[in-house]
Order: sequence, then C-alpha cells, then structure tokens
Amino acid sequence: MPASAAADIFEFTHANDKPLYRVSLEAVAQARKVRAVFLERQPRTERYATMASTLSRPALIAAANNLISNWLIKKHNGLLVDFLDALKIQHEKGVVEDLPPQMDDATLDAAIEKLLEKNPPEVVSVYLHAFNEMNEANWANLKTKLETDQRLVFKK
Repeated sequence: MPASAAADIFEFTHANDKPLYRVSLEAVAQARKVRAVFLERQPRTERYATMASTLSRPALIAAANNLISNWLIKKHNGLLVDFLDALKIQHEKGVVEDLPPQMDDATLDAAIEKLLEKNPPEVVSVYLHAFNEMNEANWANLKTKLETDQRLVFKK
C-alpha cells in the first residue's frame, strides 16, 4: 500500500476513532516489543511508517484489516456503495452479506471505471485490494485486474 494511503488511514482513525487507533498502536508496540508511549513520542510520519510496516506482518493482519475496513466504511462509504450498485449486489450502506462467487468481466470493468472517474486511483486501489482479500469471493478476474491495471497496482 502506498505510504500516503497508510498515513491517511492512520490520520483518519486517530481523528475519528480513538479506541481503534489505540488498539492498533498497542498491537504495533507489542509486536515491536516497545511501549506505546515510545511510538506516540515519534513524529507522526515516522510513527505511521513504523505502524504500516509492522501491520503488514501476517500476525497483525486482523488489526490491519480493522483499520482499513473502518477507513473505507466511514470515510469512503460512497465509493463502496457506487461499486456494489454498479455490480448490482444487494448491500446495506456498502456492507454485503453474500457475494456472488464470480462477476462477469464487462460488469466488473464498468464498475471499476466508474470508481476511477469519481475517486483517486490510490483510494480505489486500496478498496479493491481489500475487497478481494477480505471477502470469501476472491474473484479471479478482479485479482488479474489488480495485478495488471497500472492504475490499481500498488507501487513500491
């Protein structure tokens, strides 16, 4: 994930969901074997870089997913709604109970283009990666698009 997207997630969570931010910070501190206050004393850019690299570890995937989900649902809910509406998937304010096991290419491509017209590619990319990784559907055509469409590929 781009550092700017990770920083936005941390900033948003820090400002809008203190308990989730605190839990995430504690998880990072524990994984790095330091006290949370050590991280809190770092400049935000340094702290966020530390948090992002630590939360990318497999053991902290649940904490990372919680941060991303919270950011998407609370800050970018319109994007979620637009995508699911374009796919004609029933949802409750962007939250889905059951996903189809696959999606046809034309419908998926049209939905992605709609998102990219209205949103920054970085945000669309984070959402689509999260959508494909966090859901049991894990559509092969979406995975291919995420690996080949340069607007959606995470740049290192």
